[in-house]
Amino acid sequence: MAGLREVSLRFLRDLFAFDQAHPLLFTQFYFWAFFALVLAFLCLFKNKTLLRNAFLFFVSLFFYYKTSGLFLMLLVFVIVYNYLAGLLLPYCKRKFWRTFVVVTSVVVDLSLLCYYKYAYFITDVLNNLFGTSFVVKDWIASWGNSVVGSGVFSVDSIFLPVGISFFIFQAISYVVDVSRGGSTSKHKGGIEPVRNFLDFGFYLSFFPQLVAGPIVRAKEFIPQFHKPFFLGRTQFGFAIFWILNGLAKKLILSDYLAVNFCDRVFENPLLYTGFENLTALFGYSLQVYADFSGYTDIATGVAMLMGFYLPKNFNSPYKARNAGEFWKRWHISLSKWLQDYLYIPLGGNRNGTFGSYAIILGIAFLASALAGSWWVFGSVLVLTVIIALLIALKKNWRKELISDINRMDTMLLGGLWHGASWNFMIWGGLNGLGMLIYRFWASCNAYFKVLVIGLIVAAFGALKYYFGAPVFNMFFWWTVIILLGAFVGMLFHKVKKGKAVRWISDAWAVLMTFIFITFTRLFFRSGSNLDPAEANEKAWSTAKNMVNQIGGQWDWSLVPQMAWQHRSIILVFIVGMLIHWLPENFKRRYRIWFAKMPLALMVLACMVAVFIICQFITADLQSFIYFQF
Repeated sequence: MAGLREVSLRFLRDLFAFDQAHPLLFTQFYFWAFFALVLAFLCLFKNKTLLRNAFLFFVSLFFYYKTSGLFLMLLVFVIVYNYLAGLLLPYCKRKFWRTFVVVTSVVVDLSLLCYYKYAYFITDVLNNLFGTSFVVKDWIASWGNSVVGSGVFSVDSIFLPVGISFFIFQAISYVVDVSRGGSTSKHKGGIEPVRNFLDFGFYLSFFPQLVAGPIVRAKEFIPQFHKPFFLGRTQFGFAIFWILNGLAKKLILSDYLAVNFCDRVFENPLLYTGFENLTALFGYSLQVYADFSGYTDIATGVAMLMGFYLPKNFNSPYKARNAGEFWKRWHISLSKWLQDYLYIPLGGNRNGTFGSYAIILGIAFLASALAGSWWVFGSVLVLTVIIALLIALKKNWRKELISDINRMDTMLLGGLWHGASWNFMIWGGLNGLGMLIYRFWASCNAYFKVLVIGLIVAAFGALKYYFGAPVFNMFFWWTVIILLGAFVGMLFHKVKKGKAVRWISDAWAVLMTFIFITFTRLFFRSGSNLDPAEANEKAWSTAKNMVNQIGGQWDWSLVPQMAWQHRSIILVFIVGMLIHWLPENFKRRYRIWFAKMPLALMVLACMVAVFIICQFITADLQSFIYFQF
């Protein structure tokens, strides 16, 4: 009897304790048992909105505790602080006080984000600038130890709370929208503050999207709180489809590629050939999409089963024909957030502000400080001065140049949002540069395109010949491919543009955009999954080594042998991309077909799908990539 009691106590302790090595994931059986209990209790008061929202608020807090432990207190603080800020704003009749409350709230929220996410980054910058030797210490943990009177918390390093970037951005959007007023306001984005604390807590902590988005806007989500629960037969079918679809993306595509190939190559690129490095880079493009969109699909299905609807966060991003379109399809909630709360306040495409120039110069300054070389800052400073003069002197260029600066600022800060290393700055800058180049490219005629890219090919060819650096070799062959496309485009320009020609042109644009986005992923992945204390140095080393391998000399006689050796990885990649590139109408039809199939057949289909998915489960379940952001 005593043994049974001990086993029961151990089970309960494990059930409610936080295990840092095994946080709660959508891919764990524990989560689905937890969710089944949530649904069962939800059925008891599904139409009693106050009880339902309060129950889901406390369930969400428990979920976050199981993913992040005592960082739950940080989430509670953010909820309480921003709830009070929202309540205070309607009483601030003067613009000064409204601005003061908003700015204070944003500063507090961003200070928390900077402390946990950028402490090592800022310390590196200060040490490089002033020759100091500051060491990061978790002062909040130290304060916690003084309160409890023991060394319970580790003070030697700062751990990043799961999902902090998402719920901080969500909190900022709420306070800013409340400051813009409700339905009587001229600003279409304004909302009334949430009076009920439990409702606001539920909004900021809703567990399906809490730790990896999408970033939900209050005006889209809060109105759902007061609607009675409804889950029709078709909605139920769609919810099950999204859950299975997300699990398949995560476990069949993302985890399989990561565990069996991509992670190994990125861990030590020099152990692998240029072909294998290139294969891993393309594999990672599919891996990160399947991982993140898989999480979003599961979150969408789980929320739908509880009667709530999350915004669409992905729209087949690898079908994009240019970098700008890609960011309208990828992580849509973040792109929209950056547009509404950063790009437009900076001036958008209307006018430049002090912030427009300060951000780009500030990031160049940080990059130079980290690198220990000031040529980056000097180059950006000169370029910024030239652009500012052109804006002042050339009125017909003013709108385009201002828009370009604000776009670049947005992408650079979007890069820094993802992580505290200069690899993320490079990644954001490359995406911004890709958007600007496309805007210029689209305005050129077919003959000028061939001339420009031909000169670029010649330049890289000369650099490759005289210096022999792998990076020049890589860019030479890439620009040769682009030149081929530009030349074919020039030939098509001479003929009548029929449907077939447009299809070929679009397919080529999609392929070139995918290659470009995949190249930028090199810097994104190199900066991920790293200890913040060594992120900058290791991320740059990994990216440099991969470029050297990809751009180095290939032994082409070994390529067929290596392709056969990694045939399962290549096959999974090809199948994944073909499914991704299926026409949207076809995908919509099979989603509807699944949602409306007879219940018995749906159960059978689910059993088959779960059986197949289980064959791909790895020994150690992989965390979702965006948990670290």
